[in-house]
Amino acid sequence: MVLKSTAINNRRYLGNKYKLLPFIKRVVNENCHDINTFADLFAGTGAVSSAFTDKTIITNDILYSNYICNLAWFSSQKFDVEKIKSIIAAYNIIQTTELNYMSENFANTFFSAEDCSKIGVVRENIEQQYKAGKINERERALLITSLLYAMDKIANTCGHYDAYRQGVKFDKHIELYYPNASNDNGAENFCFNEDINTVAKKVEADIVYLDPPYNSRQYCDAYHLLENVARWEKPAVEGIARKMERKSLKSRYCTKAAAESFEDLVNNLNCRYILLSYNNMNKKGNDRSNAKISDDDILRILNAKGRVQVFSEGYKAFTTGKSDIQDNEERLFLCICHE
Repeated sequence: MVLKSTAINNRRYLGNKYKLLPFIKRVVNENCHDINTFADLFAGTGAVSSAFTDKTIITNDILYSNYICNLAWFSSQKFDVEKIKSIIAAYNIIQTTELNYMSENFANTFFSAEDCSKIGVVRENIEQQYKAGKINERERALLITSLLYAMDKIANTCGHYDAYRQGVKFDKHIELYYPNASNDNGAENFCFNEDINTVAKKVEADIVYLDPPYNSRQYCDAYHLLENVARWEKPAVEGIARKMERKSLKSRYCTKAAAESFEDLVNNLNCRYILLSYNNMNKKGNDRSNAKISDDDILRILNAKGRVQVFSEGYKAFTTGKSDIQDNEERLFLCICHE
C-alpha cells in the first residue's frame, strides 16, 4: 500500500482562513516592514502561520488538539521521516475489534465500531511508544496529528462534533496519511497551549495575528471528540454527542466578556504590528452568529494602541442553515503600534 501524505489545510475547521491567505499575506507584505517574528495567538489549525514559515513562528491555542497539530507542523525539533512513515504504514494495516475507550464510548456514532476500536488501539500505541522513549515529542505530535486528520476525513458529521447523522452506512474507513511537515523549521519557533491573555504577557513579536472566535459557538463544543483523543485522558462522556467535561476550555471571547478580554489582551501585547481578523457579522445572523465585539470597541481599543487601517474582502460565512447572511466580509484591522 502506498502511503499517502497530507498538508496542513486538509482539515475541516470553523473559521479556517486558508482561502484568505493571499489577502492576509498581501496586507502584511504591503504594510508591515522588517518582520522576523510572526505570532499567531488564536492559531486554530495553524493555516495562517503556514503562510509565514520564512519567519520565526509562535503559535498558541487553548485546545490541546490544535496545539499538538501546531507542534507537528511548526516545531523546530527534528524527526525521523522514515520512522514516522513506517509506523503510520503499520497502523493502516491493523484490523481489530477489541473493546477499548473509543469503542465502548463512541461505537457507531461519529465512526463505526470497527474504526473506533482501531482509533483506540492506534492512540494507545502512540502513547506507549512515547513513554518508552521510542519516539520524541515532535514524532508523537506528528502521529497524533496523522490520526486526528484521518478521523476528520471520515467522521460522520458536517465538519464538527456537535452531532452525528443517524442511521448512516459507514462506508469510509480510517486511513492515516503522513503529515508532510518540514524538518527545517525556524530554530526559535515555539508553540503554546494556554489562555491567550496569559500568553500575551510572555510573547514578544514583530507582528501578532489575532483571529478570535466571533460568536457564541465554543470551539471546545464543536471539536470535543478530537480534543478527547488528542489529550487521551479517557474521561467520562455524556449526552447524544458523547461530550466530555470541558468547562476549562471555554473561551471568554464567545461571551459578553469578549470586549473586556480583548482590551486586556491588546494592552499586554509587546509587538510593532497587530493584525486582527474579524468579520462584519455584528447584526447579520441569528443571536448565536452575531459578533461579540462591536466595531466601535475594536477601533477604540486598537486606536489606543496605535494607528489603525482596515482592509476587507468578501467571503462565504459558515452557517448552520438558520441564517441568511448577505454581503459577508472578512476584515483585517491593522494596528501600527505606538513606539
